[in-house]
Amino acid sequence: MRVALIAAPFIAVPPADYGGTELFVAHLAEGLKAAGIDVVVYANGESTVQAERRSIYPHSEWPIKQGEHAWLKELNHTAWAAADVLDDCDLIHVQSPQSLVFSRFAPRPFVLTLHGPHDAKLSEFYSHYPEVQYVAISHAQARQESLPKLRTIHHGIDLSLYRLVERKQQYLSFIGRIAPIKGAHIAIDVAHRTGLPLKIAGEVQPAFREYFESKIKPKIDGKFVEYVGPADLQAKNELLGNSMAMLFPIQWNEPFGLVMVEAMACGTPVLAMPGGSVPEVVEEGISGHICRSVREMSNRVRSLDIRPETVRDYVEKNFSIQKMVQSYVSLYQETLQGAKRETAA
Repeated sequence: MRVALIAAPFIAVPPADYGGTELFVAHLAEGLKAAGIDVVVYANGESTVQAERRSIYPHSEWPIKQGEHAWLKELNHTAWAAADVLDDCDLIHVQSPQSLVFSRFAPRPFVLTLHGPHDAKLSEFYSHYPEVQYVAISHAQARQESLPKLRTIHHGIDLSLYRLVERKQQYLSFIGRIAPIKGAHIAIDVAHRTGLPLKIAGEVQPAFREYFESKIKPKIDGKFVEYVGPADLQAKNELLGNSMAMLFPIQWNEPFGLVMVEAMACGTPVLAMPGGSVPEVVEEGISGHICRSVREMSNRVRSLDIRPETVRDYVEKNFSIQKMVQSYVSLYQETLQGAKRETAA
């Protein structure tokens, strides 16, 4: 079996810092390769994923400055990739909805992983491609879709890249886009209520610059509330690993929230608001706590008593890259077998 993984050309695979989808593609590609699956990754030329790589755009482009030009760039990249795979690939696995249009011209089974939140317009678009195999990244996300071929596969991570830190320092952490739906302002509130310092990491995208300037920046003093900017893998290990807890006070239905698993891989419990996938990722009292208010989150910080080894063990059992890869390999095999039956009929 030879599988093509097509990522957008804007962020390297794996990403230097921001890029949850690109991190997923990197983990999946390397996991598939380790499992003996022949895989090729279509991404930009700055990608370093340890698998066969192909690209037509040499450099990353993030953040995107002109959306209409980016749309053309991704269209060209995906069209080139979809044509290129026809020479030697059995199955095409894409990450963006617009990539589905090429399934009309490329006679190969398509798999689409749904990385974003539910959108009624996108769901209507998907209905025109019932032959595609869709993958939801949480059961919460899957419940919002009505598709004939839909399966839930949770993300997994390469645990060897994350260090278990058993002796925590007395500070809280927050990693995520600095946007209202991610709740950085709530994390600051929790820090002040508990008297524990907070370290914030994440990208400030142009669309949320005003939010950062008005709600976050005035609270940053470099001591009690510290902003460290975007975090690469080394910075995540340092920030999350030494933190006594990671705050995840989301204000929307999170499709998955990969950073929760990254924190847990470092033995750091997650205190999260109950949106979207959170109840599937956070095991109450085992890997963290699900909190329904700022007061409850603050109280959980004060009474936190979860051993780092317990948190790490939970991730190893539930969100390893091996478990994710096994699920995708089974899905690919079933998809190819189904395509053969349809062709024979």
